[in-house]
Amino acid sequence: MPQVTNAKRSKLDLRFLRRFCHILKILFPRLCSRSALMFLTLLGITLLVQLVIYQVGLIPSQFYQVLADKNHDRFKRLVTFAVLLILINAMLKSLDQYVCGLLYVNWRKSLTEELHRAYFHGRVYYTLNVLRQDIDNPDQRIGQDVERLCKEMSSIASKLVISPFTVAYYTYQCFSSTGWIGVGSIFAYFLIGTVINKMLIGPIVPTLMEQEKLEGDFRFKHMQVRVNAESAAFYRAGMVEHMRTDQRLQTLLKKQRSLINKELWLYIGVNTFDYLGSILSYIVIAIPIFAGVYNELTPGELSALISKNAFVCIYLINCFTQLIDLSTTVSDIAGYTHRIGELREVMDDISRKENDSDPPPGDEPQGNNQEVCSGLSDTAFVLDRLSFRSPYSEELLVKDLSLRISQGVHLLVVGNTGTGKTSLLRVLSRLWESSNGSVKMSTCFGPRGILFLPQKAYLTDGTLREQVIYPLKDIYPVLGMNSFLP
Repeated sequence: MPQVTNAKRSKLDLRFLRRFCHILKILFPRLCSRSALMFLTLLGITLLVQLVIYQVGLIPSQFYQVLADKNHDRFKRLVTFAVLLILINAMLKSLDQYVCGLLYVNWRKSLTEELHRAYFHGRVYYTLNVLRQDIDNPDQRIGQDVERLCKEMSSIASKLVISPFTVAYYTYQCFSSTGWIGVGSIFAYFLIGTVINKMLIGPIVPTLMEQEKLEGDFRFKHMQVRVNAESAAFYRAGMVEHMRTDQRLQTLLKKQRSLINKELWLYIGVNTFDYLGSILSYIVIAIPIFAGVYNELTPGELSALISKNAFVCIYLINCFTQLIDLSTTVSDIAGYTHRIGELREVMDDISRKENDSDPPPGDEPQGNNQEVCSGLSDTAFVLDRLSFRSPYSEELLVKDLSLRISQGVHLLVVGNTGTGKTSLLRVLSRLWESSNGSVKMSTCFGPRGILFLPQKAYLTDGTLREQVIYPLKDIYPVLGMNSFLP
């Protein structure tokens, strides 16, 4: 079945922000949630890391001063202090990575469980996989895209959470050393880099979404061959499946080459701004030096001051450079956000339509209300002038069918292929909607009421006992819906 994709409309825009905010609400449901507490812990760790890094950054200027003064005792104390700072920094960065890993696991759990709730609600999973054509590979979006999104977000969490604090602090330090000219130059450099990278990211996001769709199609083809290997072998269809699988591979590789070509320009932009930042830092430092601000200092004092100011300016530029370096990660996050957000919107739309089309509570069979399936009417179904068609065609399969199906009555539905025999059962089970008329189910769904057996048997995971009584968890239960596996 051909899939309709919205990849061309997916980019860094308000739609992306709206979908990303919805995902954040799932990841952080409450201020006191586990994810929120982990995030606050990460903030505390990264603040300590920055404090240690600042002290480490001042060490070179102190070494210049100590070596210029030839102070042996102070030199030994400084070496001991530097080693201690390095060990503390290593421990804090290790904790940073550890908390980011825990965030990744917790985020994936929250987002996947939320999508599962929507996916397995009512008949959403059936409608999504069988009847809808506007969403591709929902299994890949839930299983793979969620994992990659949470992995990418956890990898940049510490950088993003600390960026406002480091930028504010080092902006103040840079202003104290170089004045408005230095700070203004660095901020202008960052704004220009941000605008250019935003333009370079634009074409990458829809291409990434299209590549992920083709990845899912390619894996689905291999899964299809694996599940139907015996049938294909009876047909001696190895060469045909080889050709069709290779066609999907070539389409995927062509899209990957297109993505790599577009990412090349982004890499050029990112790397250019990385190295330009190092030159800009020395230009900023040179402004007060050539203006004669430090003429009264000795060479040793000037070297120590240059080292200190260089660290401050370089680190501020590095803060901005790190944000620019995240461009490739942001493009990946945008692509996965659009795919997951699109899936969630479609599932919500299906749920709303199912709730609108389902009968009111008074017309529901007692089994759906989790009541005892005993003492009910002997009538199972009442069809009143029922008409229905296939979701893929406008032609009616059955028109004005009136029928009463009761206990003890044997009913055989016969007809040529394609006349609507199985389709009638789909309508009775509410997998398909009727075009006109009504269907009333007068008893519960379960072993004491009605059971539908599909044409193709479904073998799920579990023990032999669980396979036999599937989808029940107890044999001959008293209750109806309560006895189904959660």
